[in-house]
Amino acid sequence: MSQPSYTRGRQDQPLLSLTIGQAFDATVARHPDGEALVSRHQGLRYNWRQLAEQVDLHARALMALGVERGDRVGIWSPNCAQWCILQLATAKVGAVLVNINPAYRVAELEYALRQSGCRWLVCADAFKTSDYHAMVQALVPELAAAALGALACEALPELRGVISLADCPPPGFLAWQALAARAEGTSTESYQARQQGLHCEQPVNIQYTSGTTGAPKGATLSHYNILNNGFMVGQSLGLSSADRMVIPVPLYHCFGMVMANLGCITHGSTMIYPNDAFDAELTLRAVAEERASILYGVPTMFIAMLDHPSRNGLDLSTLRSGIMAGATCPIEVMRRVIDQMHMAEVQIAYGMTETSPVSLQTGPDDELELRVTTVGRTHPQLETQLLDGEGRVVARGEIGELCTRGYSVMLGYWDNPQATAEAIDADGWMHSGDLAVMDEQGYVRIVGRNKDMIIRGGENIYPRELEEFFYTHPAVADAQVIGIPCQRYGEEVVAWIKLHPGHSATVEELQGWCKARIAHFKVPRHFRFVDEFPMTVTGKVQKFRMREISVAELVASPVG
Repeated sequence: MSQPSYTRGRQDQPLLSLTIGQAFDATVARHPDGEALVSRHQGLRYNWRQLAEQVDLHARALMALGVERGDRVGIWSPNCAQWCILQLATAKVGAVLVNINPAYRVAELEYALRQSGCRWLVCADAFKTSDYHAMVQALVPELAAAALGALACEALPELRGVISLADCPPPGFLAWQALAARAEGTSTESYQARQQGLHCEQPVNIQYTSGTTGAPKGATLSHYNILNNGFMVGQSLGLSSADRMVIPVPLYHCFGMVMANLGCITHGSTMIYPNDAFDAELTLRAVAEERASILYGVPTMFIAMLDHPSRNGLDLSTLRSGIMAGATCPIEVMRRVIDQMHMAEVQIAYGMTETSPVSLQTGPDDELELRVTTVGRTHPQLETQLLDGEGRVVARGEIGELCTRGYSVMLGYWDNPQATAEAIDADGWMHSGDLAVMDEQGYVRIVGRNKDMIIRGGENIYPRELEEFFYTHPAVADAQVIGIPCQRYGEEVVAWIKLHPGHSATVEELQGWCKARIAHFKVPRHFRFVDEFPMTVTGKVQKFRMREISVAELVASPVG
């Protein structure tokens, strides 16, 4: 009889019982002159001692503004050095950093600030098409006339003020540069006493989930959650103070602030921000010019870099490893990253915000086939199980919902006990909603989302399987498969296709190619050729938006 789909990660790697501030200070003491942070688009470089000076300065300034232990401080900004400084400064004073999606508009900003009860907001002036100052002014018209720290806003009664990263912000905003000057209002003794009163189980971060079903929920994470997860990710990569990591993924998400920033901080590795947001050429140039050894990204980022015309002219030979995560990783893309970008040790990581985020990861010694077909095995000090619809553990080789238990599971959703109880069961298992298969060696393969599975005429179709199939077509750079309602079969398959530059394909050609190779019921009825997919800021494809667009187009122009 087959084993049950349950595994426990290695137990020989002890967890860190430290706050983020304690771990940061330990790294500063070990590598004071090592390069800590490079923000290329800002022209800023800090060694660990210089970064610590900035962190302590701004932490004391926050205390002078009246920020107490447990207060929430929002950050609404693309990637920049100040983001990292604030992440560490809030941790050192016991505040809870609230990550606000840079793509949010006024209503979404208001929801996050109100639901989390933010006392202060730190924001950029603008990003892409978003004028942050104007949106804050529209939401908080009282700001312009309010005394510093004494804001009284009807819409956001707990908000006391807004700090701008701009040099000369509008009236009512406190400039980041002016914030630092307020550090004098906090003595060294009171700052040290504040840090000594903290412990690692306290909340340090709130991250809002995408909210594809209902309002976004604030996953609340402790020092213990995210410091250890960043550390374990770095251990798997073999990070050291000799490593230099290029970080094009957004800091507001766990990929950037935990797997990247905290992974580097716990190992003394250099953090390199190539730009405020992902740009394929700037990321490639950062790797070449900074002599980087580690590169992070979601699959769409790696696809863009692989196909960028400047790649062949840049020396990427210093790369050795990195992580591809945040979405399912196409097998063919993984092979190209290994072969064409010198990332022989590249790893796949899987998880969710609610598990800090990583719960499974491939290893540096895993065979290539395992690194391109699975998301690895259970992380150290964690447990994984796959459950059927009745809550029973399925046998190895069978499909079940992936669940995680252990140190990385969030404290809960902020001020939402009902949603917390629905996500974390009575035995402490976090339910992912992802469908997976575990093999006899404990390697896990993700086959799709519960809600993404297509049922056509009684046949179960897993989009992930079809997407991997399309990557084997020479003209296809990326593919996303969804199901839409169909009166005859219940659901019909739609494939969104992105072609390689200079390649072409027709619906008829792709359908004929499919019919010769896969079961007839899996062949997409409809195709849509696109240059880009609807995406979140973190690079995740928004399949719900693709369904909406496909349904609207097919209603307007019915086919067959």
